[in-house]
Amino acid sequence: MSQRHVPVMLQRCLDLLAPALEGPGGTGAAGGARPVVVDCTLGLGGHSEALLTRFPAARLVALDRDREALRLSGERLAPFGDRATLVHAVYDELPDVLGRLGIPAVQGVLFDLGVSSMQLDEADRGFAYAQDAPLDMRMDQTAGVSAAEVLNTYPAGELVRILRAYGEEKQAKRIVAAIVREREKEPFTGSARLVALIRDALPQAVKRTGGNPAKRTFQALRIEVNGELTVLERAVPAAVKALAVGGRIAVLSYHSLEDRLVKQVLAEGAATTAPPGLPVVPDRYQPRLKLLTRGAELPTEEEVARNRRAAPARLRGAERIREDVR
Repeated sequence: MSQRHVPVMLQRCLDLLAPALEGPGGTGAAGGARPVVVDCTLGLGGHSEALLTRFPAARLVALDRDREALRLSGERLAPFGDRATLVHAVYDELPDVLGRLGIPAVQGVLFDLGVSSMQLDEADRGFAYAQDAPLDMRMDQTAGVSAAEVLNTYPAGELVRILRAYGEEKQAKRIVAAIVREREKEPFTGSARLVALIRDALPQAVKRTGGNPAKRTFQALRIEVNGELTVLERAVPAAVKALAVGGRIAVLSYHSLEDRLVKQVLAEGAATTAPPGLPVVPDRYQPRLKLLTRGAELPTEEEVARNRRAAPARLRGAERIREDVR
């Protein structure tokens, strides 16, 4: 399991979180209590294992909506005993999870967004366009609608909107027209038929650039099926709110839509909200965050050579420097 799962930008994530998690109490942990770090996207547990190893005083709370990921990572993290608490939850449920666990604030939060290595590697999940598989794409296979249901039942206009908004697909109308025509003959069930349809629908000039022409459509379907951007819009502000003063957040994004949303939340937290012209800025208008990265940091060329899935990664980090003032 660990051989096929290579955590992205691992060392840099650990270094960003370290000042909040090192030592017996960590920054902001009351009364010498264990610092708490939340891995909001557990996956196969690579980042979580490294967090528990690097910060031996820390307690980990890890979330994932994928029950198989929880099972496999549970085996991986078993040697850490009660230092690791694994929870079946979507990451926008973080406030509820911390409330149930009686944790008022945390010292570190990590998001590694997108599709996990396990979901890409398991053919029957339908995430990868390079191999034929059932068109599922649900991160939690016990809930929600599958990608096949989206393709077979959504109105054409809604499909165009999804491909444009979530896949940034300029040929959305052309692709959707082909989908609607083909689904009337036979409902979609497998990924290979969709990939072939997209290839046939696109102009030759488009197919010669940008890698696999199905990439943007598959991204759009995955985001729609899992409500990824809607969840992320709630999750990042909730994670910032959960941080103790001195706590830190690190977020790995894999496409521009995620990164833009993360950038906006962190930038807003790092900005003053005072009306212009005030001689002294009251506390309630002061920034709550300090940005720890200049823009989005990228993986090194060496890392991308070792792990091609790191190529699109963008890392942003921030530190909580002030409580919310009511």
